[in-house]
Amino acid sequence: MAIDASDISRKMVQAAADSLKGKWPSIRDFAEAEFKHLAETLALIVRLKAEGKITEDQAKLHLDIQKNTTRMVLLTAEGLSLLAVETAINAGLKVVRDTINSAIGFALI
Repeated sequence: MAIDASDISRKMVQAAADSLKGKWPSIRDFAEAEFKHLAETLALIVRLKAEGKITEDQAKLHLDIQKNTTRMVLLTAEGLSLLAVETAINAGLKVVRDTINSAIGFALI
């Protein structure tokens, strides 16, 4: 099952924006770019798993790497705490969890 990275990105950005409310205007550009990368990574992971090119463990590792990158970029935004960043990332992933997990066939998120 192919994943529409643009649709996934849009959903994650909206969830993160809702989560970060007042801070959103100051980090919007960074956050949108990072959630776009995260969505593209999720689509790639799903495709590679479907093609038998990565294992479940490798898929989880790839997701962890991208989440760490997203975390680091968002933490550079002035005034954002680790808790706020984690909450935003988790909110973004929560809205796409069922779609991604169903497409990949196991609980990636």
